[in-house]
Amino acid sequence: MTALWEALHHSTLIWLTATLAAFLLGDQLARVAGRHPLVNPVLVAVTILGALLLVTGTEYATYFTGTAPIHFLLGPATVALALPIRDNLHLVRKCLLPLGVALAAGSVAAAVAAVALAHLTGLSDPMLATLAPKSVTAPVAMPIAERLGGLPSLTAAMVILTGITGAIVMVPLMRLLRITDPRAAGFATGLAAHGIGTARALQLSGTAGAFAGLGMGLNAVLTGFVAPWALHLFR
Repeated sequence: MTALWEALHHSTLIWLTATLAAFLLGDQLARVAGRHPLVNPVLVAVTILGALLLVTGTEYATYFTGTAPIHFLLGPATVALALPIRDNLHLVRKCLLPLGVALAAGSVAAAVAAVALAHLTGLSDPMLATLAPKSVTAPVAMPIAERLGGLPSLTAAMVILTGITGAIVMVPLMRLLRITDPRAAGFATGLAAHGIGTARALQLSGTAGAFAGLGMGLNAVLTGFVAPWALHLFR
């Protein structure tokens, strides 16, 4: 059994299967819970997989190698978000100026707030660089963190945590702020909570999902310029 586990331990198939099974279970639980914000499929999957890696003593590098196909598909999945944007292009054209202002404010706030809080708590420069792009989708955030001298693997964890938090608080926060326009709610969620937040917005409406995808994409581009500037402010 030990020899069999050692063989399976480094197999792409076992960790790929475990990841898909964990997410499907999380999605099923979310359905049963009526899509309650706290029962987020990604949160459930991360919890299950984290416990599995801990119990089996598996290194993250081994898991990451085993799930390389999923990591590769993040790129095409992100690009596919252009489809709902295309379907709602007429709405986007009507509010280009507000979107531009919201993009600039949100991108700067996300990067500066993360770096400022890290600086105030006495974290090192590599940690500041790690946290600067936390509100950007992982395929973009990890290279930015690496170029700035941060830790890409930790950045990925922060990205996931940020996305899950955004997906959980999206609906209650919008209700609290009395924001009913799906364009505003979607754009803000995509800008702050990237792919996971966009997935949550798509569950609410096509319009919210389209603007969330737009916010995520534009913020990914702008953060490439904002993150180094925010880091320079506090170094």
